[in-house]
Amino acid sequence: MDFGLTFEKLLLIGVIAAIIIGPERLPKAAESFARFVRKAGEYLRDTKTRMRDELGPEIDDVDWRKLDPRQYDPRRIIRDALLEDVPAATTTATATKSAQTPADVPTVPTDGPSRRPPRLRPEFTRDSPPPFDLEAT
Repeated sequence: MDFGLTFEKLLLIGVIAAIIIGPERLPKAAESFARFVRKAGEYLRDTKTRMRDELGPEIDDVDWRKLDPRQYDPRRIIRDALLEDVPAATTTATATKSAQTPADVPTVPTDGPSRRPPRLRPEFTRDSPPPFDLEAT
């Protein structure tokens, strides 16, 4: 993660900390800070080792960037879900509708060449019921 800390900012924080702590307590504070950094590094290495032991060697094959929640755009997900193609089971029902005469089929106006006409909802009948997944319920 980038917190916006540059070398100059870290140097300034170090100088301010040295002034506040004072020259007599500075070596002890630097030693305790070094001990803290060492323990944090050991903790991270132990955690990585434990994860590899528990999850096995396939953890190296995981593409962690695909699992990053920041990459998901809810607007894109909803747009893709709403504009996905009509399933093949319902296309046969709409194909019979398209066999009607052009005078019977209502035209859908568009707002220019860049906009697609809205999709019509498929009509389900006894012969072509809506899709149903037994495992999903």
